[in-house]
Formats: sequence, structure tokens, C-alpha cells
Amino acid sequence: MAGKQTDMMVITPHPDDAEFGVAGTVVQWTRAGKNVVYVVCTNGDKGTSDRNMKPQELAKIREQEQLAAAKLLGVSEVIFLRHPDQSLEDTDDFRKELVRLIRQYRPEVVVTASPYRRYMWHRDHRITGRVALDAVFPFARDHLSYPELLEEGLEPHKVKEVWLWAADDTNYRSNITETFDIKMAALGCHKSQVGNEMPPEMKERLRQRAETMAKGEDFELAEAFYRIQFRR
Repeated sequence: MAGKQTDMMVITPHPDDAEFGVAGTVVQWTRAGKNVVYVVCTNGDKGTSDRNMKPQELAKIREQEQLAAAKLLGVSEVIFLRHPDQSLEDTDDFRKELVRLIRQYRPEVVVTASPYRRYMWHRDHRITGRVALDAVFPFARDHLSYPELLEEGLEPHKVKEVWLWAADDTNYRSNITETFDIKMAALGCHKSQVGNEMPPEMKERLRQRAETMAKGEDFELAEAFYRIQFRR
């Protein structure tokens, strides 16, 4: 299997997490002609307060919502791993799934949820972030990790950077002043999560958060990350 070349791979725990964390930046990249791929780890089949909603139906709805949001953002491909919601574990099988995709798509940058956010944080977010970091380094890099992947034609790959959203400490801010509205529109595609019409107070809260992230910069709105740059 020949490796592809991807500019950014977003590894997200649930449908909609990437839109909260990185959508404004994704639009910047896709508008600049860069290739962005989503990897959605769970099917989100528990994310509802509707007692009449069946998990299987919710998973189908959320997948379609994610596809609609990704299309709006210009994402080139969405890969659904379809693990059950709230069931991710730090396992060899899950890590190998991510290593395979990293070697196949060969991203320059991997973006995922910070596994180190303190106190209250969804367990799937912690697990996704931790396994994604391990997949990037050292497993995707080292040829003796999962040698069976070499037999599939998937050569080792060195990711240049990792960006963690929702980190307690951040060192990089992305200017989303011009893309905030499309970020909101992409979030609005997730109607099972935000309603048929996103509540005004939610929009205002997200705008205030983006303003806080941009504090001290020469732009108005930002998404903030902990950025890890690997030495070559």
C-alpha cells in the first residue's frame, strides 16, 4: 500500500470534538490548498439526553453530521473507526490502528485532544490524546514497531508537529478571526448535540472563549494549542 501525503491529520474522540477544537484553523489550511484528514475514533452513540433515541440510530445521525461539517470545512476525507462511545482503552490494537493511518496518510501535523487536561475531562478524550501521542512517537517512527505494517507496504513516518487542543497550558495561537463564523456553521451541523438552532448563549460563550485565547495578540479571535515540534 503506497503512502499518501497529508498536511494535517485531526484525530478526534467523537463527532463534533474537532469542530470545537480546531475547525477555525482547519478552514485556514484547506483554503490555502492544504490537505486535511479527519480520524473519528468513536461513533458517539451515547451522546444524547433523548430517552427514545437508540444508540445505533444516534451513531448513524452523528456520522452524517460529521460528514456535513467536514464538507463545509473543506476536509478531504473522514475516516470513522466506529469504536463505541465511552469505551476507548489504551490498547495495542487501538494504537496500531492509529499507527497504520499515520503511516498510510503521512501527515506533517497531527492535531488531537490534550490527554493532560486537569480534573474534569471526558475519558475518551484522555485516551485518544494519549494513544495518538504514542502512535506518533515512537511507534509510527520506528520500523521495528509493528513490523507487519512493513509487510503491508507502510513505511515508518516522522510527524513534524503535534498540536493539542484544550490544553491547560498553551504555546501557540491560531488566528481564526476570519474563519470563526464558518467554525460556528460547522458546529451547527451537529444538530443532535447543539439543537436545530445553536442557542445564542452558546455562540456568545464560544466567541468569548476565542477572544480570551487571542488575548495579547494582534488579532481578535483564536484557537489555542500546545504545539510540539519534533527535531529532525
